[in-house]
Amino acid sequence: MILIFGSINMDLVARVSAIARPGETVLSPRAESFFGGKGANQAVAAARAVRDPSIGVAMAGAIGSDSFGPACLGNLRENGLDVTAIRTVSEPTGCAFITVDAGGENAITVASGANLAVRSQDLSDELLSKTTVLVLQMEVPLEESLAAATRARAFGIKVVWNLAPAPTDRDRHRIPEILAVTDVLVVNEHEAVATAALVSGKDEGDYQQAATQLAHGFGLACVVTAGSRGALALLPDGSRLHAPALPVTPTDTTGAGDTFVGVMAVGLAEGLDLTTAMEQACCAASLSCLKLGAQAGMPRREEIDRALAENAAPALGVKLYP
Repeated sequence: MILIFGSINMDLVARVSAIARPGETVLSPRAESFFGGKGANQAVAAARAVRDPSIGVAMAGAIGSDSFGPACLGNLRENGLDVTAIRTVSEPTGCAFITVDAGGENAITVASGANLAVRSQDLSDELLSKTTVLVLQMEVPLEESLAAATRARAFGIKVVWNLAPAPTDRDRHRIPEILAVTDVLVVNEHEAVATAALVSGKDEGDYQQAATQLAHGFGLACVVTAGSRGALALLPDGSRLHAPALPVTPTDTTGAGDTFVGVMAVGLAEGLDLTTAMEQACCAASLSCLKLGAQAGMPRREEIDRALAENAAPALGVKLYP
């Protein structure tokens, strides 16, 4: 089983010609609502990508009793998720406010709401005993995620931690704790540099060097997502793996990173090596950029397999990162 411990949101999305600068107002024809939250996004991406029916996907989190809560819960059920570890609390359901510009780039503000009530104790020992991969992010209380990861390690579970949103200085003393209980760290270029700087006290400025430092220093695989350039993994022994992205013209990049994490977790749960899991994840993330909304564009297994077959190349999975 793949278990995602994290956030559940409703996303309110507005398309604009350009993302507003501080103090500026921009107009959009309309706002649209989509199911989101990094945790829920990764869970849906995983559920759609599972090939082996014996591998289930469960979501642990919290929703509010407002109208968004039941809608979010129903969406997760419709996507085939085990939702027994999702609680309804007094705080409103998390909500994200997203603007997307003409080039597909986005700016996001998140109101955490019920996500701040997520607790590691919501994970039963029975659920953990069935889990092979635990996926975490940074949108629920950090101490609860740490407690969940620590418990998972005791069960022999592989821990995948997506360090997004990027950690801040207030998290400095917890970063070594996070990395100590992580098997696969997933960051983008900015998050890699920010995390390494919090650990070492120096801003290296180079994300590949930062990822190397994290991988070697904590004995983990550091996977860096780099948009159209695909993903790079640095391993503790200094070796590097690369998986390419598909050549697509993006409509909306919201949720692409979450798609990558969810699909990579599926590959790891199915026993694939990291390179192959990354290849499938990069393919899925590329496909997710073709539609508006974080979950709306997340591909299903057959779409991923078809795109991989159509874009197969001899160098796939062997090519070193430039």
